[in-house]
Amino acid sequence: MNVAFFIIPKHEVAFVYDYFTMRQALEKMEFHRYSAIPILTKVGEYVGTLNEGDLLWKLKHTSGLDFSKTEDIPLKEVPLQRDVKPISIRTDIEKIYNLAIDQNFIPIIDDSEIFIGIIRRRELIEYMYKKLIDKSNEDKKNYCEVNL
Repeated sequence: MNVAFFIIPKHEVAFVYDYFTMRQALEKMEFHRYSAIPILTKVGEYVGTLNEGDLLWKLKHTSGLDFSKTEDIPLKEVPLQRDVKPISIRTDIEKIYNLAIDQNFIPIIDDSEIFIGIIRRRELIEYMYKKLIDKSNEDKKNYCEVNL
C-alpha cells in the first residue's frame, strides 16, 4: 500500500515555526484545538513536535514565568519531552502503524528532509475499520452462498 494515500498535505496542517514564541504556539494550538503541533524551520525542515506538556513543563520550571511573559520566550528555549522522528514518504505501512500506536500523528518528510505533511492515527484507524467491515461482509456473503 502506498502511504501517500494517508498523507494530509502541509498546506492543510497547522504548524509553528521554530522562531515563534511560546505565546504564538499556545494561541495556534488553542485555535486549532491541538494538543501537539509540528515545529518547522523557516525553510520547511521538520524540527520536532511541540505538545502541551512541553509548554506546561517550561512554565513550571521557569521562575517568574506566567502567561503574559510567554511572548518573550522563543520556542527554541522550550525543551521537547518526546523525540518524535519524521519518516520518509517511502516508509512501509507496518512501521507507520507501529508509530501510530504511540503518536497522534506522524510527520512526513521528502528526500530533501522538507516537511510535506502528516499521517494521523485517525485515518489509519478509519482505514483499518473499513477493511474489517468489508472483510466481515465478505465472510457473511460467502457463508450465505455456501449454506444456501
